[in-house]
Order: sequence, then structure tokens, then C-alpha cells
Amino acid sequence: MQRANVYRAFTAAMTAFIVSVAWADEKKTEDQDAARDEVRAQIGKAAPDFTLKDLDGKEHRLSDHKGKIVVLEWTNHQCPYVQFHHAKAHTMQKTAAAFKDKNVVWLAIDSSHFSKDRKEEIRKFAETSQYAFPILLDPDGHVGRTYQARTTPHMFVIDREGTLVYSGAIDSDSNVNAADRDPNKVKNHVAATLAALTEGKAVETTETKPYGCSVKYAKADDAQKYKEAKDQAP
Repeated sequence: MQRANVYRAFTAAMTAFIVSVAWADEKKTEDQDAARDEVRAQIGKAAPDFTLKDLDGKEHRLSDHKGKIVVLEWTNHQCPYVQFHHAKAHTMQKTAAAFKDKNVVWLAIDSSHFSKDRKEEIRKFAETSQYAFPILLDPDGHVGRTYQARTTPHMFVIDREGTLVYSGAIDSDSNVNAADRDPNKVKNHVAATLAALTEGKAVETTETKPYGCSVKYAKADDAQKYKEAKDQAP
């Protein structure tokens, strides 16, 4: 009996120790993310600036588009929701085309941890889906975390003054089966936001719940290693 009690006490102590270590590691990860991403995008506030490279290595800086309306689309070529809106319904292409001549810039961002290693896959998908805008790579997830992008797609709209005015879903129907979508009942939130901005009207809906696949962020430690390697690169 005494031996059993000692064993139970030992087991309880070890369990408490493991839980405390796990909590400490989780807290450490949260602290690393918070320290690295101190600025967070907020509706009604200036959109955080960033510089990312596209599939061809060309740098794109958000602030270079000052005075223009900017749409940011978080993407992942493997996500069924992205595949639907790009390769089947062409929602993104149609929306971008409708405002192409109204000083609107559209940038897709891939914050998947594997994005840098799968550039050719992404390029092929972009070509077959007829992307009409650049795809920027954010493999350490810094920009994605700054904007608190949660899904692919997750849409953001920035007005001419550089203020974030919309965050959320591309439209009001999360169904990716075209047969089950009634085009007369689906509201394109991004199109409505762009229409208001280009017509000098107030944006009525500033936030909606984004739907899609979760953004495949790198773990905090991996992201930090990637950032250090990138900073040290010639």
C-alpha cells in the first residue's frame, strides 16, 4: 500500500512537471511571436508597412502604393477554397478586373511555411488560374501574423490614405460547391468595399468572419531561424 502511494505521488509530480514545462514552452512561443510582431493591423488604423518578394524575386513594398486603394489577399494554392475562387469561380480575378482602371492594386500573400520551397508549384497554379496580380511570399509568417490573417482566403482592403478599412471574407457564402451557390444571394464584400471607396462613400461593412483553410504558419522557432538566415544572406 505504501509503495502504491509513493508511486501515485511520483506520477502526479511528474505529470505536474510535464504540464508546467509544456505551458512554459507554449508561453515562450507566444512571447516570441508578440516580440516579433509588436504592431498589429487594426481597422481604422494605418496599415502596417511591409516588404515582400514575389515569385520572381522582385520586392514589393506596401508604402510604394501610397495614394492607391490596396487589396491584400492571403492565399495558399493547396487550399480548396482558394482553388474554388481562383480556378473555378474566378472570384478574385473578376473582382480585380472590375476595378483595374480605378487605381486599385491587388496583392496576394502566401504565408505558408512551405511557400519559399514550392515556388514552382505556386507559379504553375497562378498561371493555370490566370492570376492577374503578384503573389508575395511570407514563409516566416511575419506579415501574416502582423495582419492577423487566419484563413486562405482572408481579405484586407486599405484606402488611399493607407488606412485599413476592411478585414474578412471575400463574400457571404462559404460554400465551395458552385451548384449550391446562388449568385443572386451572394454578396461580394470586397467588391462592395471597393465600390464605396472608388465612389467616395463610407464603407458600410468593415469586418466579416473570414472562411477557408487555416494559414499554415511556421512554428515560432522555425520562423525565427528563417528570419536570422534571411538577415544574414548577402
